[in-house]
Amino acid sequence: MMKNILLIGGSYGIGLALVKELQHDHNVFVASRTNENLENINCTYIPFDATTDTLDVTKLPETLDGLVYCPGSINLRPFKGLKPEAFETDLQINFINLIKVIQTVLPNLTASKQSSIVLFSSVAAGMGMPFHTSVAAAKGAVEGFAKALAAEYAPKIRINVIAPSLTDTPLADKFLNSEEKKEKSALRHPMKRVGTADDIAQMAKFLLSDKSSWTTGQIFNVDGGMSTLLVNA
Repeated sequence: MMKNILLIGGSYGIGLALVKELQHDHNVFVASRTNENLENINCTYIPFDATTDTLDVTKLPETLDGLVYCPGSINLRPFKGLKPEAFETDLQINFINLIKVIQTVLPNLTASKQSSIVLFSSVAAGMGMPFHTSVAAAKGAVEGFAKALAAEYAPKIRINVIAPSLTDTPLADKFLNSEEKKEKSALRHPMKRVGTADDIAQMAKFLLSDKSSWTTGQIFNVDGGMSTLLVNA
């Protein structure tokens, strides 16, 4: 069945990979700051900056069957050098803006027979990793919120979270901008490679589909085994 699916962010990285996966079978709406990379892709573009704008729901159908919130941050620094403002910024990008979007389109989501929300966390929210205090706090908020919201809106709305490890996207470029960095990161994962945008998009596609209709309130670690396996390099 063709669904109406809204992506907040979708012009690069995981969002773009997901748009490409969905474009032929669903009505896809992409609300993002830029339409770069969306040429020749079958989707409806809505100019939107999650940090400053209120989403214009008049540009959306009355019924939304899926929502994916893609904006995020990777702010890795020693705790002693982080000011409270850095935590506030990460929380705003990853969590507060997400709340605003969901509240804005909640009537559209509840108009569907059963809609699906897909959010993104990080492997760092479930593991103690040095220099990740800010992003782990923000993503931990996403995970707790998702479970509570899933309980509140079951069975009308399903809410699930994908928690990747470091993935080769523009957001992570400074951590993977050389072959040496990529190799070191790959060796940290039991699967011996860095994740790709397509790896994550495939899970998101599944969670938006009717194939996952009995799945809600879950955190899916798509992380090359990092969160659960201890394997020698």
